[in-house]
Parts: sequence; C-alpha cells; structure tokens
Amino acid sequence: MMDRLQAMNVFLSTVEAGSLSAAGRKLGMPLATVSRNLSELEAHLKARLLNRSTRGLALTDAGRDYLAACKRILEDVGEAERTVAGEFSEPRGELVITAPIVFGRIHVLPVLVDFLAAYPEVDVRLVQGDRVLHLLDEHVDLAVRIGALPDSRLIATRLGATRRTVCASPAYLAAHGVPDTPAQLGDHRCISFEAMSAAESWRFPANGTEINVPMHSRLVVNTAEAAINAAIAGAGLTRVLCYQIDRAERSGQLQRVLRDFEPAALPISLVHAGQRRLPLKLRAFLDFATPRLRERLAR
Repeated sequence: MMDRLQAMNVFLSTVEAGSLSAAGRKLGMPLATVSRNLSELEAHLKARLLNRSTRGLALTDAGRDYLAACKRILEDVGEAERTVAGEFSEPRGELVITAPIVFGRIHVLPVLVDFLAAYPEVDVRLVQGDRVLHLLDEHVDLAVRIGALPDSRLIATRLGATRRTVCASPAYLAAHGVPDTPAQLGDHRCISFEAMSAAESWRFPANGTEINVPMHSRLVVNTAEAAINAAIAGAGLTRVLCYQIDRAERSGQLQRVLRDFEPAALPISLVHAGQRRLPLKLRAFLDFATPRLRERLAR
C-alpha cells in the first residue's frame, strides 16, 4: 500500500512539475526511480497514464481521471495523518510562513513573537524573501502576498493595502529639486529596486492606462532595504512600497514625491492552500494574526 501511495505521489508530482527529471528534483529521487514508479503504476493499472514525447508529457484520458483520484486520495491520507498527529485536536506542530523581507521584519515578526507566547505547542519557521513561493511545492502553510492575486485555489484574507511611492532624502531634494511630474525623472539620479521597477523606465498611471517613463538608474539593487538605505544616504530617488519607508518618512529621513501620480493601491493578503479541514495551528494563527496585522497596517 505504501508503494502504491508513493507511485501516486510520483505520478502527481510528475504532472505538476511537467517532466520526470523535474519531479525527481522536487522529490529528491533519482530519475530512474521516478521512471520505474510510473512504469510499475501503469503496469498495475493496465493503462497508459502519460504519453511521452520529445515535446514533453501529455495526460491520456485515463491519466486525467486517475490524476483527480490521486489528488483526493493523497489529500485524505495527509488529513488522516494530521488527525492522528493531533493537528486537529489542539494547535501544535511547525507552521511555515513566508512574507516579503521588509513586511516580515516590520509587521509579521512582532505578531509572531506574541503568537509564540500564546501558543507554546506551535513552532514557526518564517521564510522572508521577495520571491513568490509555491505553497504546495515548497511546503508553506501561509503566505503574505502583496498585489492582485491570480485566480487560483488559494484562499485569501485581506489585511489592507499599500501604494508604490517615489521618495528621496530631503538633502537630495534640496540639492537637485523636487520633481513635479514623472517626466522630470529623466533629470534625476534614480535607484531601482528590481522587484518593483525596471532599471530603464518606471510605469505611472495616465488617462486610465499606464505609461513608461524613461529614466536612468545610477544604482540597481535587489532588496527594498538596500534601495531605501541608498535613498536615505542621498544617492537619488527610489521607488518602493509606502509601508517600507513609514519609519524613515516619519523620522524625516525620506520625503515622498509625485503623490498625485501614485498607481492604485495594492492589496495585502494572507493566503493559504484552502484545505478542506484547516489544521488548528493554521486556524489559530489566522485568528490571532489577522486582526493584529490589520491594525498595524491601519496605523
């Protein structure tokens, strides 16, 4: 039975990953083992599940039906294991949460500290990064997502919103002037945060659409904190999310400009995979963290 479950998991992973080699990397399994599991499964079922070609893999009709059954069976097995482990009787176990770097530091971490004190049987692994992680593939329970969410099976809880804003140090603006329109950015030194804007142009709303405004990035960085620190040091104008500069703005280290040209606000959400029955550790964190994060963002 365990071999059958493993073969189902290999089949599901292969379809989701798109190739046998990618499934092997995801599962930490040699390619030959992946191939053998699939061959043995097809032999047991007396049906071909996948058509293999140089262009990739394609599900057969039997494979599509079996894939849906595999998903249900593996979900049921996982839920049964979590029930036996006590995840549905009291909050316990490890909770894996991912959040953008600055948001995690400013907002998530303080809430997590209080949550750990309130729930001593739950451990948390916080993964901070500006790359969007696939929850199921990377075994993440909950994610903070900033921006519009694509249609998916994920369940989202709205926390608030934030805006993309342009800012610089008062010293830089005193020396180089305050831009009145996005078109004037070409006359300024700029700092680009790669995850937010391209190095050659920044997009701004105009007449119901968006336009690309050419500019020159004297400095390109891959974290928001680096962009903010460079702006505070007077290296130029940068574009980040407004919550990321809240403290620097209130202390007078940075000043927002071009407020009338800021794009529409971006939603901030907590998202999870939407299991039929949430583990209590996840339900406990959602109930605990949601009102606290909403309050922090409102402030």
